[in-house]
Amino acid sequence: MRKPSVRLEQNNLFEKIETIRNRANFSSVQIIQRRISSLVLQSHLHWNYIPSTRSIQIAYRATQTSTGWIAWAINPTGTSMIGSQAIVAFLNANGTMRAYTTPITSYNPSMKQAALSFRVSNISATYAKNEMTIFGVVGPLKNGTTVNHVWQAGSSVVNNIPQMHPTSGPNIQSVGILDFLSR
Repeated sequence: MRKPSVRLEQNNLFEKIETIRNRANFSSVQIIQRRISSLVLQSHLHWNYIPSTRSIQIAYRATQTSTGWIAWAINPTGTSMIGSQAIVAFLNANGTMRAYTTPITSYNPSMKQAALSFRVSNISATYAKNEMTIFGVVGPLKNGTTVNHVWQAGSSVVNNIPQMHPTSGPNIQSVGILDFLSR
């Protein structure tokens, strides 16, 4: 069996970046230049830091079934889920994606749409080939470019409310520190 060439792999990456940029309505001159691959929960984070506005264009994608949900968050006050300011996405019964913000204030949060402690704009989401992607612009960031981030996934949504995720394994390992200026 023949291995794919490096050029083909690079072209596929550039096509993915172009698709992400177009779906998120990102400016044609700003490309998602940085990413973290292979986060736990079969997920990836792509971003572009914009120094002039101290904002970040993000595309968070994760493997997920059509009945599940995904979330990505920044925690400005700690290193765990509690205090996180999340962007959540899931597939509605009518086949359209829903993406919105919600603060995580307890281990049993409401998961209802609410404002965050920082601005998030241009929120959207897609679902294709068992993969959900959240797009948005986060910021301006007040505390610099290094943040505590949390990501999550659950297997069900009831009455448009994401239900509790597992509390073991990869679901409790989905935290980290991220510097938006890192490569």
